[in-house]
Amino acid sequence: MNIIETKKLTRKFGAFTAVDSLDLAVEAGETLALLGPNGAGKTTAIKMLTTLLPPTSGDAFIGGFNIATQPYKVRRVIGYVPQMISADGTLTGFENLMLFARLYDIPSKECKKRVSEALAFMGLDEAAKKQVHEYSGGMIRRLEIAQSMLHRPQVLFLDEPTVGLDPIACKTVWERILLLKKEYHTTILMTTHIMDEADNFCNRVAFMSRGKLVSCGTPTQLKESIKKPGATLEDAFIHYTSETLSERNEYKNISRERNTEKHLG
Repeated sequence: MNIIETKKLTRKFGAFTAVDSLDLAVEAGETLALLGPNGAGKTTAIKMLTTLLPPTSGDAFIGGFNIATQPYKVRRVIGYVPQMISADGTLTGFENLMLFARLYDIPSKECKKRVSEALAFMGLDEAAKKQVHEYSGGMIRRLEIAQSMLHRPQVLFLDEPTVGLDPIACKTVWERILLLKKEYHTTILMTTHIMDEADNFCNRVAFMSRGKLVSCGTPTQLKESIKKPGATLEDAFIHYTSETLSERNEYKNISRERNTEKHLG
């Protein structure tokens, strides 16, 4: 059963098409990586799926709910961890989670229990009373994942979950993500520039380039598809995306993407 489904999902900014007729289906419990060069449209696609950005045309459904006509119902079944820091550094880890628990309308009598469980699950119970500005990068990322999962969503969106983290922090974050997936059967749609993450942790990988979906399959299928002995996922990435991006166009797309991110906050 598909828990995420898009049909010709499109987003334009003036004459520029950031996401172009995206058709994608993700099964419940699956982990799918959306990969592509900077400016390929990955973050724009996620912002539409998380109801933060309306589509120009096309449709998308999360858990059977339409992102355009039923955004409040969509938000109840998803969690979202953006690239940018979403935790408040002036609050403690416990206070951050309590704030999010209230935003998710978790009953007051359940809030403290749910928050304490989330902190323990992410290995942050000993740091619960420390202000977040004292946390390491890996701890902040785990806290943000805990925030996004307080309401036990069916789908978790991770935009560059380990960006800027050292290898040890990355390993810890992924240990918690995999434990989360096992415990709650959470469906994960993520972006990353680290090919090993997509290869080792994802059921399928979808390559995007210049707003279009150019290939999708299991990591093994994609590596085998390029007919190169000993091919890596990085080889497949280059094969499917490099021909559609010149350096000049990549620069323009990066500029547009960053300006869009700035505008959206």
